[in-house]
Amino acid sequence: MGISGLNLTIIAGVVKQVCKFLFLFSILLATRSFAQTQDSYDYNSEFTWGINKNSSGGFIGGFTFKSSRRINKTLFETFGLELMNVKNPHEVRVQSVNSGNYFIYGKTHYLYAIRMQYGRDMILFTKGPQQGVEVKAVIAAGPSIGIVAPYYVEVTDSTVYSSRVPYTSQQYSRIVGTGSLFQGLGDSKIQVGGNFKVALNFEFGTGKNNVQGFEAGFLLDAYFKKVPLMAHSENYSVYPTVFLTLFFGSRH
Repeated sequence: MGISGLNLTIIAGVVKQVCKFLFLFSILLATRSFAQTQDSYDYNSEFTWGINKNSSGGFIGGFTFKSSRRINKTLFETFGLELMNVKNPHEVRVQSVNSGNYFIYGKTHYLYAIRMQYGRDMILFTKGPQQGVEVKAVIAAGPSIGIVAPYYVEVTDSTVYSSRVPYTSQQYSRIVGTGSLFQGLGDSKIQVGGNFKVALNFEFGTGKNNVQGFEAGFLLDAYFKKVPLMAHSENYSVYPTVFLTLFFGSRH
């Protein structure tokens, strides 16, 4: 199969549709932005942080940080950092027959992704200082550093003794739970890759210097080799995902 075992034709199709949507949406909003100049306001820099939910993560996918500075009237240069927990799409939580605790059977590693991004934000629709919504088209790309940490499970023998060990090939009946939070980070390995993001950014803060809103879009995270997250399922090197980020911050 391909570099990730995924259908690259499907991925290319998703990217094409997202780009087409952004292009058409930008034309629509650009025609409206000319009419909203009287109450608009300018700012030269912005810093935001956000909480991310995405299709390749858990309940909370991770956290984002972005700094931007104005290049011209409608364009900003951006520098971003994302800290994410990436999951294999085959991960399923099951319940231990011994303890009732939940764990992910077959999971061997966590993938913590550190994504650095450089990009552009283009204002499509401006707003007044204390009203309306500002809309930006977002594009960014950069390197990804994947921290691949062992997934620990708690296993028991025929007695009451139990221990927390990295998952290998333990029988289902011996697993009674998961290891402690961040256990195994000291034994992590590094995988290198890159990421690419396209999105729309909606900011509706009520104050001139306060920023709050959400960003929704598509992100592709790819590594040079497959990331060994599962023992009994296919592993991948490419992780396409759709995401929603709630962000807050300030501008000057």
